[in-house]
Amino acid sequence: MIGKLKGIMDSFGDDWIILDVQGVGYQVHCSSRTLGSLPQAGEASTLFIETHVRETEIKLFGFLDEGERDWFRLLQTVQGIGAKVALAILGTLTPGDLASAIALQDKAAVSRAPGVGPKVAQRIVSELKDKAPALSGGASETIGLQRDIGDGIATNAVVDAVSALSNLGYSSEQASKAVSAAVSSAGNDADSGTLIRLGLKELAR
Repeated sequence: MIGKLKGIMDSFGDDWIILDVQGVGYQVHCSSRTLGSLPQAGEASTLFIETHVRETEIKLFGFLDEGERDWFRLLQTVQGIGAKVALAILGTLTPGDLASAIALQDKAAVSRAPGVGPKVAQRIVSELKDKAPALSGGASETIGLQRDIGDGIATNAVVDAVSALSNLGYSSEQASKAVSAAVSSAGNDADSGTLIRLGLKELAR
């Protein structure tokens, strides 16, 4: 199986690129977000690859890092999610935002992806709730806080602080990360005002 390709960008399609690896052109399917982050034709690029082998075809899917590829694999463990829908989700939400949506049980955020209706979004946030933290890496504390909010067991001060920062335009991931840092600094008994103030300082860094 092909796990990684390094070559020269040759050409682009709607959902694929041709990567020239020492004279061999590999067609690699990518999410719209990945496509937008790739260099121009003629420049070097490296993609982590997921290989799908079927009776009639072999398809390569490319990702900027191993974490994004892991999410691609995980999404397809949910009933009704194939490669096309998984790419659409990763094209709409960053891995961090997807982890946040699952932790917060925010099916509305997931359903923004093309081809994902409310029922499918509900299955994603429900079935992956216990699996997503394994892919959160260094953000495990943030994911834990977001899960507490989603489960309704976070303190009112934490909920209010995250909500206040989100209302200022920060993403749920940014707000939760900042409040998590604030709680670590000020303690679990800190009021919402303190958490907001410390959270804003964290975001300003």
